[in-house]
Amino acid sequence: MKVRLPSLLYVAVLHQHSTVLPLKSNNKVYFASVKQNQLQGPIPKSLLDLQDLQFLILSQNNFSGQIPSTVCNLKTLELLDLGSNNLNGTIPQCLGEMSGLTVLDLNNNRLSGTINTTFNTENQLNIINLYGNKLKGKVPPSLINCRYLEFLDLDNNELNDTFPSWLGGLPGLKILSLRSNKLHGPISDSRTDNLFAQIQNTEYVADASSGVYANTLIVTTKGLDLELPRVLTTYMIIDLSRNRFEGYLPSIIGDLAGLRMLNLSHNGLEGIIPTSLQHLSVLESLDLSSNKIGGEIPQQLASLTFLAVLNLSHNHLVRCIPKGKQFDTFDNSSYRGNDGLRGLQLSKDCGGDDGVPQATTPVELDDEEEDEGDLISWQAVLMGFGSGLVIGLSIIYIMLSTHYLVCFLRMVVKFEQRIVTTMERHKKRY
Repeated sequence: MKVRLPSLLYVAVLHQHSTVLPLKSNNKVYFASVKQNQLQGPIPKSLLDLQDLQFLILSQNNFSGQIPSTVCNLKTLELLDLGSNNLNGTIPQCLGEMSGLTVLDLNNNRLSGTINTTFNTENQLNIINLYGNKLKGKVPPSLINCRYLEFLDLDNNELNDTFPSWLGGLPGLKILSLRSNKLHGPISDSRTDNLFAQIQNTEYVADASSGVYANTLIVTTKGLDLELPRVLTTYMIIDLSRNRFEGYLPSIIGDLAGLRMLNLSHNGLEGIIPTSLQHLSVLESLDLSSNKIGGEIPQQLASLTFLAVLNLSHNHLVRCIPKGKQFDTFDNSSYRGNDGLRGLQLSKDCGGDDGVPQATTPVELDDEEEDEGDLISWQAVLMGFGSGLVIGLSIIYIMLSTHYLVCFLRMVVKFEQRIVTTMERHKKRY
């Protein structure tokens, strides 16, 4: 028995071991979801013939083969979610030319090659999620045309490029995740107007989507991967961890006042922690672990009252861990692997009550300073000798007047011996 559905608006097959309904192109279907089934084989052609389709969700199945370029013929498509399948091949170039598409989610597949998609200036993309594929090459420069982009996740690929600082020119970008790639070079400190403008704003607007698509982001906190559901409604995040970035931490990061999570761990960054980070007033998680960062931990970071996760381990930090507020809540796992760092968390005393360690190494003087020190020493000797002379003459007068001449002579002999001994020691020094 055939089922005829000439005016069907909604197709959803959830949590079933089923096949896709045999739909015809004259069916008016606006929404199709077969999420989280065990569907196999190529993406059904019948779904790609639905010219009125606006939402296509095929995620968490076992679809295989390449993504057909005919998907770009769906002119009314707004959401394309093919995540968590076994799709391979390259990303169709035409996907960046779909003017109505707002969500492109191809995460956790086996897509390879370069991201040769050309995003034109007419695109409406809010979300691009390419996490967990085998994509190589550079971050496509045409992404700068995605002026409505809020979420960009290129995690866990094989991208080999320098830091795409030009992404800071995207006015609406809230979340940038590039972790676990082969990106290298310095994190540029190019102070352009409106750099990551949305992240600079401490206020945010809740996501007003219909709820049919729940975007998630995998973040790493102290070595653990956590999944953040509906991340656009609550977080502004930069994750550049597990790459090959080097150079100094740019102080411009302190301008991103709306940032809630910052992860630059497992790179080759050096220099010091910029005090400008104190301006990240809503920061909840800071991970700078496994770099080559030196110097002291800025005391100003104690003002970050929202900071719940801190990881500065395995760097070259020295001196004392700041005291007070949030810093009193972090244990030794936040600081281990910094041999020069001291504090109660590491069972190493900082010295004085003010947390400043006492100097224990002697200061070496140059020849000029040493001569000056000797001059001061001999001035002190002469002053002491003068005072002693006055006292001595007084004693001599008393002794002579009382006829203790023998005792006086003995004292003179002893005094003479002491002077000779002192002079001989002085000669040996030089």
